[in-house]
Amino acid sequence: MTPRTATPALPLGDDALILSHRLGEWAGNAPVLEEEVALANIALDLLGQARILLSLAGDEDELAYLREERQFRNVQLVEQPNGDFAHTIARQLYFSTYQELLHDHLATTDSELAPLAGKAVKETAYHRDHAEQWTLRLGDGTDESHTRMQRALDALWRYTGELFDPVEGLDDVPWQPLQDIWTARITATLERATLSVPTGPRHGAWSAGGGRRGIHTESFGRLLAEMQHLHRSHPGASW
Repeated sequence: MTPRTATPALPLGDDALILSHRLGEWAGNAPVLEEEVALANIALDLLGQARILLSLAGDEDELAYLREERQFRNVQLVEQPNGDFAHTIARQLYFSTYQELLHDHLATTDSELAPLAGKAVKETAYHRDHAEQWTLRLGDGTDESHTRMQRALDALWRYTGELFDPVEGLDDVPWQPLQDIWTARITATLERATLSVPTGPRHGAWSAGGGRRGIHTESFGRLLAEMQHLHRSHPGASW
C-alpha cells in the first residue's frame, strides 16, 4: 500500500460501505422476495468492495465502526434514505452508472486500484443493469409508478453533481468526460422509460455536496448510530 493508493481508497470505500448499509435496510422489507435477494446481493457486492478498499486505507473495522460522522468521505447521494422503492432505484441508477464508468476507467490504468476496479466493474455492470430495468418498468408502468419514479429522480438529482468532483489521489481521471458520458447514458435510459431528465441544478449553491469534505446530511448520523452500535457496545468482542 502506498499513500497514493490509500488516499482515494478511503472515499471510494466509504461510498461502497454506506450504500451497502442502506441497501441492507431493505432486508425483510422489499416489495417481493426476489427483489429482496437481488438488493441483498448488491449490498454484499458493495460490502466486499468496501472491505478491500478500506483495508488499503487502514484497519477496515476501525474505519467502518469507530470514526465520527465528519471523518467519513462518501458522497451524500449514497447516504440518502431509501424512501419508497422508486427512491432506492433512482439512487441506484445514478450511482451505479457513475461507479461503472469510474471502475471501467481505473481498470485500464497503472493504478494500484486497477485490479480491484477490473473485478468490481463486472459487479457494477449488473447493479447498473438492475437499476435500469426497474427504471424502465416503473417509468413505463402505471400512472402511479411513473409519478413516483419521476418524483424520486427529481429529488435526488441535486446530489449527482458531487459524483464528479475530483477525488484526491485520482488525478488522472477525466472527470468532465466521465460526467458527459454519465449524462448521456442517464438521458437515454430515462427517455426509454418515458421519464423526463430533471432540470434542477447539479452544481453550485442550490445543489448538494460536501460529502468528500466530511459534510453530511441529517440522516447520516442516524445511519452511523445503527451501523456502529454493536461494535461500539462490545469493543473487541469476537464470535
